Amino acid sequence: MSNANGSHRRCSRLLVALAVAGLAGLGAGCNLEMRDNSRIKPYEHSPVFADGRSSRPLVPGTVPHRPEFGDPNSALLTGFNPDGQPTAELPLPVTAELLAEGRKQFNIYCAVCHGTDGAGKGVIVRRGFPPPPSYHIERLRRAPVGHIYDVITNGYGVMYSYADRIQTPEKRWAVAAYIRALQFSEFPKGLDAAALPAAAPPTPEKPGGAAPASSPNAPAHAPSEPAASGGNH
Repeated sequence: MSNANGSHRRCSRLLVALAVAGLAGLGAGCNLEMRDNSRIKPYEHSPVFADGRSSRPLVPGTVPHRPEFGDPNSALLTGFNPDGQPTAELPLPVTAELLAEGRKQFNIYCAVCHGTDGAGKGVIVRRGFPPPPSYHIERLRRAPVGHIYDVITNGYGVMYSYADRIQTPEKRWAVAAYIRALQFSEFPKGLDAAALPAAAPPTPEKPGGAAPASSPNAPAHAPSEPAASGGNH
């Protein structure tokens, strides 16, 4: 009886050992398959092609998905001129529809940080997020519009790219155009509005006649002409 029990125990242990070994083998196989699957990482070496590159060049005759874009390095797509400087001109006609689309996208994605007026006091800034610069400072009013487009597309500082949210170049240019409109709403006379000279103070009237009107560009202490007879110039 004892021999039968001993044989049963040995068989049980053997079966358990085989089951554990089988599970370990399956686990190792799964781990290997998960680690070395068929996905290729960007720029990873590939033994499939003679040049060893996994990233393949475009085949001859490939046409762009949107042929109207033409040159992939154009200002429409990059925001930069051929000389590498941000473009100062919008590559799209500025229409009411473009500005309406820009306002829509701006209010969805930008206003929470920049504020609806572009002053950099959006709701998340009021709750502790680092404030962005106001669009109305001189540096950003003088920045080419291509710089605004580039920041929307590629990010800047703590601001990440919004190209995956505002997904087409036309919509990103619409936002850039709307930001320009916000800037002009504060400075309708353009970049030089803040630098206009102050008007000269009026010259006190002399007895018997009024002083001549001063031009905004006239010297502050321009001598006045003698009053004409009858009190009028």
